[in-house]
Amino acid sequence: MSTKKRILFIANEMSPYLELTEFAEIINKLAVLSNDNNFEVRCIMPRFGIINERRHRLHEVVRLSGINVTIDNDDYPLVIKVASLPNARLQVYFLDNDDFFKRKHIFTDEKDKWYEDNGLRTVLFCKGALETVKKFGWPPDIIHCSGWMTGLIPMFIRVGYKKEPVFSNSKIVFTIGHNTFKEKLGSNFLKMATINDHITAKELSHYKDINNVAMFRGGAQFADAITFGSEDTDKKLLEEFSKVKGKKVIKYNPESDLTEYLQLYTDLSK
Repeated sequence: MSTKKRILFIANEMSPYLELTEFAEIINKLAVLSNDNNFEVRCIMPRFGIINERRHRLHEVVRLSGINVTIDNDDYPLVIKVASLPNARLQVYFLDNDDFFKRKHIFTDEKDKWYEDNGLRTVLFCKGALETVKKFGWPPDIIHCSGWMTGLIPMFIRVGYKKEPVFSNSKIVFTIGHNTFKEKLGSNFLKMATINDHITAKELSHYKDINNVAMFRGGAQFADAITFGSEDTDKKLLEEFSKVKGKKVIKYNPESDLTEYLQLYTDLSK
């Protein structure tokens, strides 16, 4: 049996598949660095339509077929695909759905109009990622979430999935990046995020502004450690989370060789 600690990266962007901010490349480097330093690594991200399946050699994972995500009494099927990260022996899993992720644009249409269902797409990705991990039967020691679209995951793990054995020993790292949108996630977003009876108005209050800042704030609130992934982080979030009692914090450093992240993963997984 492998004695390696397991680290799962969940992101809405990762180089070379999708690069929306500078942190996409950092996630790539962190995955490779962790893999090279005796961690067992897996990654999960959405299979947005602009990700070229042929170029990146994605293929469906048959053993993970049949995942359905229930949101507000509606069921949404997921297809799980996988690719090997170039120049590294680790796998990246992609969550796909014909209605929500296959579009040729990411969060806005060809006229730069915000998709009205981005809130639903976010809940689908966050819950879908955790259901995929359950299907793996692969308990991660560390879960590193990055990108605003992952903001619900720390809360889901700590509250909605608190009785799931696969997450019982997981420590969560959450990266706060810079704001990339000004729109709201929809008036029904908090209702959709109430994925089961464990989640109450108290937990959802951190997301009440249903915007970019709220997603970062909520994710950081429920994480064991916080990192900053941009020099353009919202000033209120920077002040709020730079020093939080009981949480390890890594500040943004463009000159970093990322070894402080490796030390963080090591410390959290002890």
